[in-house]
Amino acid sequence: MKKYPFRLGTSSYIIPDDILPNVRYLADKVEDIELALFESDEFSNLPSPEVIAELVALAGEHGLTYSVHLPLDVYLGSPFRDERERSVGKCRRIIDLTEALPKSAFVMHFEAGKGVDINAFSDEERQIFVESLGDSARMLLEGCGEPVSMFCAENLNYPFEIVWPVVEQFGFSVALDVGHLEYYGFPTADYLDRYLSRAKVLHMHGTTGGRDHNSLACMRPEALDLVVEALRKVEGEPKVFTLEIFSEADFLSSVETLERFSS
Repeated sequence: MKKYPFRLGTSSYIIPDDILPNVRYLADKVEDIELALFESDEFSNLPSPEVIAELVALAGEHGLTYSVHLPLDVYLGSPFRDERERSVGKCRRIIDLTEALPKSAFVMHFEAGKGVDINAFSDEERQIFVESLGDSARMLLEGCGEPVSMFCAENLNYPFEIVWPVVEQFGFSVALDVGHLEYYGFPTADYLDRYLSRAKVLHMHGTTGGRDHNSLACMRPEALDLVVEALRKVEGEPKVFTLEIFSEADFLSSVETLERFSS
Protein backbone atom coordinates (compact mmCIF):
# COMPACT_ATOMS: atom_id res chain seq x y z
CA MET A 1 0.00 0.00 0.00
CA LYS A 2 1.22 3.48 -0.88
CA LYS A 3 2.42 5.48 2.11
CA TYR A 4 1.47 8.97 0.88
CA PRO A 5 -0.93 10.46 -1.69
CA PHE A 6 2.12 11.63 -3.68
CA ARG A 7 5.57 10.47 -4.80
CA LEU A 8 8.07 11.66 -2.20
CA GLY A 9 11.16 13.39 -3.52
CA THR A 10 14.01 15.60 -2.37
CA SER A 11 17.11 17.34 -3.71
CA SER A 12 20.42 15.73 -4.67
CA TYR A 13 22.15 17.81 -1.96
CA ILE A 14 21.18 16.12 1.29
CA ILE A 15 24.56 14.83 2.39
CA PRO A 16 27.70 16.97 1.82
CA ASP A 17 28.92 15.09 -1.24
CA ASP A 18 28.48 14.85 -5.01
CA ILE A 19 25.30 13.83 -6.83
CA LEU A 20 26.03 10.10 -7.04
CA PRO A 21 26.67 9.52 -3.30
CA ASN A 22 23.51 11.51 -2.58
CA VAL A 23 21.45 9.36 -4.93
CA ARG A 24 22.87 6.21 -3.37
CA TYR A 25 21.96 7.53 0.08
CA LEU A 26 18.43 8.52 -0.97
CA ALA A 27 17.57 5.64 -3.31
CA ASP A 28 15.61 3.61 -0.73
CA LYS A 29 14.15 6.68 1.04
CA VAL A 30 12.40 8.61 -1.78
CA GLU A 31 10.80 8.00 -5.17
CA ASP A 32 12.12 11.05 -7.03
CA ILE A 33 15.36 13.05 -6.77
CA GLU A 34 15.71 16.63 -7.97
CA LEU A 35 18.96 17.15 -9.84
CA ALA A 36 20.04 20.79 -9.75
CA LEU A 37 22.60 20.95 -12.56
CA PHE A 38 24.78 23.93 -13.39
CA GLU A 39 27.98 24.91 -15.14
CA SER A 40 30.04 28.07 -14.92
CA ASP A 41 33.61 29.13 -15.58
CA GLU A 42 34.42 28.50 -11.91
CA PHE A 43 32.46 25.34 -11.18
CA SER A 44 30.33 22.64 -12.81
CA ASN A 45 28.47 19.68 -11.38
CA LEU A 46 27.46 18.19 -14.72
CA PRO A 47 27.64 14.39 -14.46
CA SER A 48 29.93 12.40 -16.73
CA PRO A 49 28.50 9.69 -19.04
CA GLU A 50 29.66 7.11 -16.46
CA VAL A 51 27.73 8.87 -13.67
CA ILE A 52 24.65 9.15 -15.90
CA ALA A 53 24.85 5.39 -16.55
CA GLU A 54 24.97 4.72 -12.82
CA LEU A 55 22.05 7.08 -12.17
CA VAL A 56 20.05 5.13 -14.76
CA ALA A 57 20.99 1.84 -13.08
CA LEU A 58 20.04 3.11 -9.60
CA ALA A 59 16.72 4.36 -10.93
CA GLY A 60 15.97 0.97 -12.44
CA GLU A 61 16.92 -0.85 -9.26
CA HIS A 62 14.87 1.36 -6.92
CA GLY A 63 12.01 2.62 -9.12
CA LEU A 64 13.31 6.20 -9.05
CA THR A 65 12.67 9.12 -11.34
CA TYR A 66 14.62 12.37 -11.54
CA SER A 67 13.23 15.89 -11.74
CA VAL A 68 15.85 17.95 -13.54
CA HIS A 69 16.11 21.56 -12.42
CA LEU A 70 17.40 23.56 -15.37
CA PRO A 71 20.19 26.05 -14.52
CA LEU A 72 19.34 29.05 -12.33
CA ASP A 73 21.56 31.47 -14.26
CA VAL A 74 19.38 31.42 -17.38
CA TYR A 75 17.15 34.35 -18.29
CA LEU A 76 14.51 33.12 -20.70
CA GLY A 77 12.57 36.38 -20.33
CA SER A 78 15.51 38.66 -21.07
CA PRO A 79 14.73 41.51 -23.48
CA PHE A 80 18.06 40.78 -25.22
CA ARG A 81 18.04 38.13 -27.93
CA ASP A 82 21.67 37.07 -27.38
CA GLU A 83 20.97 36.47 -23.67
CA ARG A 84 17.89 34.38 -24.55
CA GLU A 85 19.94 32.32 -27.02
CA ARG A 86 22.67 31.76 -24.42
CA SER A 87 20.06 30.73 -21.84
CA VAL A 88 18.26 28.34 -24.16
CA GLY A 89 21.62 26.83 -25.16
CA LYS A 90 22.44 26.12 -21.51
CA CYS A 91 19.05 24.47 -21.00
CA ARG A 92 19.38 22.36 -24.14
CA ARG A 93 22.79 21.05 -23.02
CA ILE A 94 21.24 19.84 -19.76
CA ILE A 95 18.28 18.30 -21.61
CA ASP A 96 20.64 16.42 -23.95
CA LEU A 97 22.89 15.35 -21.06
CA THR A 98 19.98 13.81 -19.12
CA GLU A 99 18.27 12.17 -22.10
CA ALA A 100 18.81 8.62 -20.78
CA LEU A 101 17.46 9.30 -17.29
CA PRO A 102 13.89 8.35 -16.31
CA LYS A 103 12.47 11.80 -15.61
CA SER A 104 9.40 13.23 -13.93
CA ALA A 105 9.96 16.84 -15.05
CA PHE A 106 12.25 19.61 -16.20
CA VAL A 107 11.84 22.60 -13.87
CA MET A 108 12.30 26.10 -15.32
CA HIS A 109 12.62 29.56 -13.80
CA PHE A 110 11.07 32.35 -15.85
CA GLU A 111 13.30 35.34 -15.12
CA ALA A 112 14.34 38.47 -17.01
CA GLY A 113 17.91 38.97 -15.80
CA LYS A 114 20.18 38.75 -12.80
CA GLY A 115 18.69 40.78 -9.95
CA VAL A 116 15.82 42.06 -12.11
CA ASP A 117 12.62 42.61 -10.08
CA ILE A 118 9.68 41.60 -12.26
CA ASN A 119 7.29 43.04 -9.65
CA ALA A 120 8.62 46.52 -10.50
CA PHE A 121 7.92 46.23 -14.25
CA SER A 122 5.79 48.78 -16.06
CA ASP A 123 2.97 47.41 -18.24
CA GLU A 124 5.27 47.76 -21.27
CA GLU A 125 8.18 45.96 -19.58
CA ARG A 126 5.84 43.18 -18.49
CA GLN A 127 4.63 42.76 -22.07
CA ILE A 128 8.23 42.59 -23.36
CA PHE A 129 9.02 40.00 -20.66
CA VAL A 130 6.12 37.77 -21.70
CA GLU A 131 6.93 38.12 -25.42
CA SER A 132 10.59 37.31 -24.70
CA LEU A 133 9.58 34.17 -22.78
CA GLY A 134 7.52 33.11 -25.79
CA ASP A 135 10.54 33.55 -28.07
CA SER A 136 12.70 31.45 -25.72
CA ALA A 137 9.99 28.80 -25.45
CA ARG A 138 9.91 28.41 -29.23
CA MET A 139 13.72 28.06 -29.34
CA LEU A 140 13.75 25.62 -26.42
CA LEU A 141 11.12 23.30 -27.89
CA GLU A 142 12.21 23.35 -31.53
CA GLY A 143 13.60 19.90 -32.32
CA CYS A 144 13.88 19.17 -28.60
CA GLY A 145 12.52 15.61 -28.57
CA GLU A 146 10.97 15.94 -25.09
CA PRO A 147 7.18 16.32 -24.65
CA VAL A 148 6.26 19.91 -23.87
CA SER A 149 4.33 18.74 -20.79
CA MET A 150 7.66 17.65 -19.23
CA PHE A 151 8.66 21.32 -18.88
CA CYS A 152 7.36 22.90 -15.68
CA ALA A 153 7.34 26.64 -15.05
CA GLU A 154 8.00 27.36 -11.36
CA ASN A 155 6.29 30.14 -9.44
CA LEU A 156 8.84 32.59 -8.02
CA ASN A 157 8.56 35.95 -6.21
CA TYR A 158 6.10 37.57 -8.62
CA PRO A 159 2.42 36.71 -9.31
CA PHE A 160 2.31 33.58 -11.45
CA GLU A 161 -0.54 34.97 -13.54
CA ILE A 162 2.04 37.21 -15.27
CA VAL A 163 3.56 34.19 -17.04
CA TRP A 164 0.43 32.04 -17.20
CA PRO A 165 -0.33 33.12 -20.82
CA VAL A 166 3.03 31.58 -21.87
CA VAL A 167 2.32 28.38 -19.92
CA GLU A 168 -1.08 28.14 -21.59
CA GLN A 169 0.10 29.02 -25.09
CA PHE A 170 2.85 26.40 -25.21
CA GLY A 171 1.24 23.70 -23.05
CA PHE A 172 3.85 23.77 -20.29
CA SER A 173 3.21 22.12 -16.93
CA VAL A 174 3.72 23.78 -13.55
CA ALA A 175 6.20 23.29 -10.70
CA LEU A 176 4.12 24.59 -7.80
CA ASP A 177 6.55 25.83 -5.18
CA VAL A 178 4.48 25.98 -1.99
CA GLY A 179 7.52 27.12 -0.01
CA HIS A 180 7.72 30.20 -2.26
CA LEU A 181 3.99 30.87 -1.86
CA GLU A 182 4.33 30.85 1.90
CA TYR A 183 7.61 32.81 1.93
CA TYR A 184 6.42 35.60 -0.38
CA GLY A 185 2.89 35.76 1.03
CA PHE A 186 0.88 34.48 -1.93
CA PRO A 187 -2.47 32.75 -1.18
CA THR A 188 -1.59 29.05 -1.09
CA ALA A 189 -5.23 27.87 -1.26
CA ASP A 190 -5.92 30.00 -4.36
CA TYR A 191 -2.78 28.76 -6.11
CA LEU A 192 -3.70 25.14 -5.37
CA ASP A 193 -7.17 25.72 -6.81
CA ARG A 194 -5.80 27.40 -9.92
CA TYR A 195 -2.65 25.49 -10.74
CA LEU A 196 -2.50 22.09 -8.99
CA SER A 197 -4.25 20.31 -11.86
CA ARG A 198 -1.45 21.50 -14.18
CA ALA A 199 1.38 20.73 -11.73
CA LYS A 200 3.69 17.74 -12.12
CA VAL A 201 5.90 18.68 -9.18
CA LEU A 202 5.43 20.51 -5.89
CA HIS A 203 8.37 22.06 -4.03
CA MET A 204 7.92 21.90 -0.28
CA HIS A 205 10.05 23.71 2.29
CA GLY A 206 9.62 25.77 5.42
CA THR A 207 10.63 29.29 6.41
CA THR A 208 12.57 30.22 9.54
CA GLY A 209 14.78 33.15 10.46
CA GLY A 210 13.72 35.00 7.30
CA ARG A 211 15.00 32.19 5.04
CA ASP A 212 13.16 29.56 3.03
CA HIS A 213 14.33 26.07 1.97
CA ASN A 214 14.27 24.80 5.54
CA SER A 215 12.74 21.64 7.00
CA LEU A 216 9.05 20.97 6.50
CA ALA A 217 8.85 21.23 10.30
CA CYS A 218 9.13 25.00 9.71
CA MET A 219 6.15 25.20 7.32
CA ARG A 220 2.81 26.42 8.67
CA PRO A 221 0.91 23.23 9.60
CA GLU A 222 -2.25 24.70 8.03
CA ALA A 223 -0.46 25.11 4.69
CA LEU A 224 0.93 21.57 4.81
CA ASP A 225 -2.52 20.18 5.67
CA LEU A 226 -4.01 22.12 2.76
CA VAL A 227 -1.50 20.68 0.29
CA VAL A 228 -1.79 17.07 1.44
CA GLU A 229 -5.60 17.21 1.47
CA ALA A 230 -5.57 18.61 -2.08
CA LEU A 231 -3.20 15.83 -3.17
CA ARG A 232 -5.51 13.18 -1.67
CA LYS A 233 -8.18 14.32 -4.14
CA VAL A 234 -5.93 14.16 -7.20
CA GLU A 235 -7.02 11.55 -9.73
CA GLY A 236 -4.61 9.74 -11.99
CA GLU A 237 -0.84 9.90 -11.71
CA PRO A 238 0.34 11.12 -8.27
CA LYS A 239 2.30 14.36 -8.14
CA VAL A 240 5.95 14.54 -7.12
CA PHE A 241 6.30 16.12 -3.65
CA THR A 242 9.87 17.43 -3.54
CA LEU A 243 11.36 18.36 -0.19
CA GLU A 244 13.49 21.18 -1.61
CA ILE A 245 15.99 21.27 1.22
CA PHE A 246 19.73 20.82 1.44
CA SER A 247 20.80 18.98 4.58
CA GLU A 248 20.35 15.59 6.18
CA ALA A 249 18.95 17.13 9.37
CA ASP A 250 16.28 19.00 7.37
CA PHE A 251 15.50 15.87 5.38
CA LEU A 252 15.05 13.66 8.46
CA SER A 253 12.91 16.19 10.32
CA SER A 254 10.81 16.76 7.16
CA VAL A 255 10.14 13.03 6.83
CA GLU A 256 9.22 12.95 10.53
CA THR A 257 6.80 15.84 9.96
CA LEU A 258 5.12 13.85 7.18
CA GLU A 259 4.53 10.80 9.39
CA ARG A 260 1.11 12.01 10.43
CA PHE A 261 -0.02 11.78 6.79
CA SER A 262 1.21 8.23 6.19
CA SER A 263 -1.42 5.59 5.49
